[in-house]
Amino acid sequence: MAFEKIAQQKIQEAIDAGEFDNLPNAGQKLDLDSYFALPPHLRMAYSVLKSANCVPQEIELLNAVARLEAELATTVQPDVRVRLTRELDQARLRLNVALDRLRTDAQRRNR
Repeated sequence: MAFEKIAQQKIQEAIDAGEFDNLPNAGQKLDLDSYFALPPHLRMAYSVLKSANCVPQEIELLNAVARLEAELATTVQPDVRVRLTRELDQARLRLNVALDRLRTDAQRRNR
């Protein structure tokens, strides 16, 4: 209980000092799709790693897939669409292999 009180006090002090003003992405909607695409047992660990700028391969692949999907959705040039589709298929395959490896490892640990 004392820890919560101290934490709330520190947060309020930071708010009063304006330390939360002008934060990157302030006011923008959080994109939690990649977070919930992860297996539940890995979410907290990956969040901590992301905060430390240590992004696991699976997260990099999720980001690559999302970027390629967005690029493909806005591209009209046929040759670019073909290239992006090929890159997207490869990124999805690498992501599926990586996630399958994680699931297999988790199953082995739970035996």
